[in-house]
Amino acid sequence: MPEPKVRKFVIISEEIHHEGGAPVDHPPRRAAILAVIENPFVGEYHQELTGFMEDLKPLGLEMSRRLIEHLGGASAVTSYGKGAIVGAAGELEHGALWHVPGGYAMRELLGEAKAIVPSSKKVGGLGARLDVPITHINASYVRSHFDAMEVGVPDAPRANEIVYALVMTTGGRVHARVGGLQASDIKGEDGLR
Repeated sequence: MPEPKVRKFVIISEEIHHEGGAPVDHPPRRAAILAVIENPFVGEYHQELTGFMEDLKPLGLEMSRRLIEHLGGASAVTSYGKGAIVGAAGELEHGALWHVPGGYAMRELLGEAKAIVPSSKKVGGLGARLDVPITHINASYVRSHFDAMEVGVPDAPRANEIVYALVMTTGGRVHARVGGLQASDIKGEDGLR
């Protein structure tokens, strides 16, 4: 397969000081990096797609490095997620190709994070938005880190493009108070608890 042809990268960043309660001393940040690429499968049905996952691995690593640097280093990152928006001439399966290159790149660069990387994907037109689910990097059951970040690019995806997204945060939800497993109680044995 050909090397992915990137039209643009976009970084979206938020710093959350409060959600109605008192401002916090250390506001968590959440950020997303999006790559708008040409979809090499547009125009006809392709039975074999998996080779493109290998071609996407360097892109996943580059995006992960940029996002980790943006958030202040791997030790600052506590949660993650990934997603894809496929242009109208593509198919949902073209977005699913991001599971391995996007997820494994983040896990590798974050020091072998244990939890599965949650994801979402859809087919959409210009300016389509996607809610990317987020969970703790080492234990999916940490409720304070159940979250999502809405992402999108105003001029993408064009019909022949795909937008691939990675999301990371430096903390859980501000004022989280719904109980459950606390980040301080993670055992780190199975990616769940």
